[in-house]
Amino acid sequence: MTEESQFILDETTETMDNTMKHMDLEFQKIRAGKASPAMLQGVKVEYYGTVVPIEQTSNIGTPDPRQIIVQPFDKSSISAIEKAILAANLGFNPKNEGDFLRILVPPLTEERRKELAKRAKTVAEDTKVGIRNIRRNANDDAKKLKDDGVSEDEVKLLTDKIQEITDKYVKKIDELCDLKVKDILTV
Repeated sequence: MTEESQFILDETTETMDNTMKHMDLEFQKIRAGKASPAMLQGVKVEYYGTVVPIEQTSNIGTPDPRQIIVQPFDKSSISAIEKAILAANLGFNPKNEGDFLRILVPPLTEERRKELAKRAKTVAEDTKVGIRNIRRNANDDAKKLKDDGVSEDEVKLLTDKIQEITDKYVKKIDELCDLKVKDILTV
């Protein structure tokens, strides 16, 4: 295998890994009934005139599966953090306990569980589309190698390996999606 072919394979694998990491982050945002600090990911707080992620303003913990505790580093910012959580429209109503915010995570209804499972499947499908786009780009790069004088057999071998990598990632996406959906639908 030529150096160029190996470079294309390495780049393809790295890009697909990043796509999988993105899917994992999206899955963390979809709650499965249990409280998780990841549920507050994406919440932006106005903190001393700058908008920052909530993780940079507070310690976020889950003492039990039904609640999230948000403990600000600076007690004077507690109301700004509370407003940011409400503004994020996550369906949470934080309770100000003076030194920290307590968020009780309501149990999911059957209908809401089905919506979240559907959302997880959509995220997985979008990830598969991303993986296929990466495959298409890698195959285009492989075909360009032929123009640069690389043998047809070498290009065929490379496109077969790209397809192998793609199949591996698509299978992994399906497995992770099935696990997430099962987690969401389990009461």
